[in-house]
Amino acid sequence: MRTTVHLLRHGEVHNPDKILYGRLAGFRLSELGHEMAQRAADALAHRDITVVTASPLERAQQTAMPIAAAHGLTIGTDDDVIEADNVFEGQRVSVGDGVLRQPKAWRHLYNPMKPSWGEPYVVVANRMRQGVARARDSARGHEAVIVSHQLPIWISRLDFEGRRFPHDPRKRQCSLASLTSLTFDDDVLVAVLYTEPSADLLAKASKVSGA
Repeated sequence: MRTTVHLLRHGEVHNPDKILYGRLAGFRLSELGHEMAQRAADALAHRDITVVTASPLERAQQTAMPIAAAHGLTIGTDDDVIEADNVFEGQRVSVGDGVLRQPKAWRHLYNPMKPSWGEPYVVVANRMRQGVARARDSARGHEAVIVSHQLPIWISRLDFEGRRFPHDPRKRQCSLASLTSLTFDDDVLVAVLYTEPSADLLAKASKVSGA
């Protein structure tokens, strides 16, 4: 039985102070983010979507809304697909003017393999695998959408493809409102497809993300 689970990253977030917002409450989609969410909904409009699930964070729920509406579905919430935990949450981390310039922050950066500044990659991979399995089981023979966040989606892809977790964050293939589509025959992954419905909007997006 063939089932596809689409991992959708949320759209751009209103973040005028350019902080790492992580799991903080109150960070909603920007106007451009809503446009990105609609682009994703349009890209999935003719797909056989029977399940729409999202991280509990507001930006993910908002991104899921037009997809659920287009298919007459109710959005499910799954805590396992939430953003990764990070000790620098709520602070500026941009190069040159952020918290990383402060020596007291360096103690959190000793192990990029784990990573030492936040939730271990293996923990993220395990909870995302559970979230994907639940969505796949609920949508057997059809398609599901999970709205999540950049790091969890990228780690999930690395996990399903059997690749190592340590990576350069600048090289993640997971832009705003992008789709990483996992196709399974029964429980066996048979294909991974990456698409960017909002590719032409990315140049307008803020360069700082939470993510």
